[in-house]
Amino acid sequence: MSTTATARPNTSSPSRLAGTLPKVGIRPAIDGRRGGVRESLEGQTMAMARQAARLISQNLRHACGAPVQCVIADTCIGGVAESAAAADKFAREGVGVSLTVSPCWCYGSETMDMDPLMPKAIWGFNGTERPGAVYLAAVLAAHNQKGLPAFSIYGRDVQDAKDKDIPADVQEKILRFVRAGIAAATMRGKSYLSLGNMSMGIAGSQVDPAFFERFLGVRVEHVDMVEFIRRIERGIFDPDEFAKAIQWVRKNCREGKDYNAPDMQLSAEQKARAWEWSVKMAIIARDMMIGNPRLEELGFAEEAMGHNAIAGGFQGQRQWTDHLPNGDFMEAILCSSFDWNGIREPFVFATENDSLNGAAMLFGHLLTGTAQVFADVRTYWSPAAVKRVTGYDLTGPAAGGLIHLVNSGAAALDGCGRQKIDGQPAMKPFWQISKAEVRECLDATSWHSAVTGYFRGGGFSSHFVTAGGMPVTMSRVNLVAGIGPVLQIAEGWTHDLPEKVHKTLDERTDPTWPTTWFAPRLTGSGAFRDGYTVMNAWGANHGAFSYGHIGADLIALASILRIPVCMHNVPAEQVFRPSAWTAFGTADPEGADYRACSNFGPLYGRK
Repeated sequence: MSTTATARPNTSSPSRLAGTLPKVGIRPAIDGRRGGVRESLEGQTMAMARQAARLISQNLRHACGAPVQCVIADTCIGGVAESAAAADKFAREGVGVSLTVSPCWCYGSETMDMDPLMPKAIWGFNGTERPGAVYLAAVLAAHNQKGLPAFSIYGRDVQDAKDKDIPADVQEKILRFVRAGIAAATMRGKSYLSLGNMSMGIAGSQVDPAFFERFLGVRVEHVDMVEFIRRIERGIFDPDEFAKAIQWVRKNCREGKDYNAPDMQLSAEQKARAWEWSVKMAIIARDMMIGNPRLEELGFAEEAMGHNAIAGGFQGQRQWTDHLPNGDFMEAILCSSFDWNGIREPFVFATENDSLNGAAMLFGHLLTGTAQVFADVRTYWSPAAVKRVTGYDLTGPAAGGLIHLVNSGAAALDGCGRQKIDGQPAMKPFWQISKAEVRECLDATSWHSAVTGYFRGGGFSSHFVTAGGMPVTMSRVNLVAGIGPVLQIAEGWTHDLPEKVHKTLDERTDPTWPTTWFAPRLTGSGAFRDGYTVMNAWGANHGAFSYGHIGADLIALASILRIPVCMHNVPAEQVFRPSAWTAFGTADPEGADYRACSNFGPLYGRK
């Protein structure tokens, strides 16, 4: 179920943003020699292309829920002319990712994809009748020599020429590459909408256009927070939608305890006003991100356009929140998979305008289609500290300690973990979420009057406790002088604590904020020796987590964008990067990643 027409300016596409959804171009490469050689291979080669297209279309969706479409070249590609014809067709069809398939020897530099911006991979059939592996090696050498990195896909086991099945290991690599490639292609040409500026001296909210433009292909749009006031005071929002939204909020958003001292509590009238401002802010932020055709009907044609923003962030503290209701409700509801219009694709919207955490959220969302949870990486609780304070012994995945993830009042409601997969807590793509699961998430969340010591202008903060047992991946982009962007990844699980233990630990911070107890998967070495080393190595005060262990997909995406990964706990056998990375050293994959990314430079800009 998608959002209503009032929030969908691009009605010709399942996406709510301008532009078509990127497709996957399948390039069947063949030995071009006529007189029996090519003719004997046409059927097998085109069958590989159809197999790959079927695998992709049946298993992958865009973040907006639409199935990923494939475009197959009209003919097998045996030379430059057919390569050019395929490129022309792909340009017309909106192809953003390239997969070359072949069971045989081909002329490498004549059949290769030469587009410097398109993520690319080659699947060479592992068979003995024809040397598909020889072509794969030869064309990858050409890619590397020309500075056009490509992923290598080659099955572990030999297949017979008539085998119509794609081996499991090949399927995994094709799908991982396409997920990462589609994510990269989807970002290109979109915007990051910076609402406000730097929040409380947080470096990530100093939005760096060069990073977004050169590495992600995303432009940065800056809008002053006074635009919210202008639109509220001049009625530049849909009044019918506001009436619907405020009624939905009054029915579904349960108010919790006001933890402010009695003399610091707002009156009922002030709280009602704060709710109205909070709802209007959410509507207006969405309108500024993706546009709203209803505004044109109301006489606001320019505002109806929006900024084509695939992600955004709100400064809030302190210039706004010292005077007006905070952005917690806006941030939480936009990042969730539902609102008063029903179940819909979550937005990527960063608290405190931390655009680098927003970038990590964007990566996770595009790879999974799920809501992303923004959080403070707040506290490391060692087993000894938990025992001292509560008398409780941490065991199982938490035996190495827990990291307390708690955002200052705003997090996607999906993060409570009340959705289910096979009966277990989960965060699902919006197209799999039921109305009953929306109800569960709403019931698990309480909304507390903002603590006026932090938020003098009032507002409401969301509170829930994430259900334990969910596999999650926390990530973060950092900018480092002399290096550029780096990506951090930590796979692990959410964890349940006994109620009394949780309450004792949680109330030492702020009981009005959403809490997740995170147990990273430990390896016994490096940054993942124990929970303390993970916390100590984390590069900033914020992180974002996504449902599932998606570290391998993040690594593949980072390599496409030329962003080195500075820490991760992904098993070595799952790491998948372009074949050129092996030329930078095989004994130290982490160092090789840095060297390769530095050598090839950002995808959309010179080094």
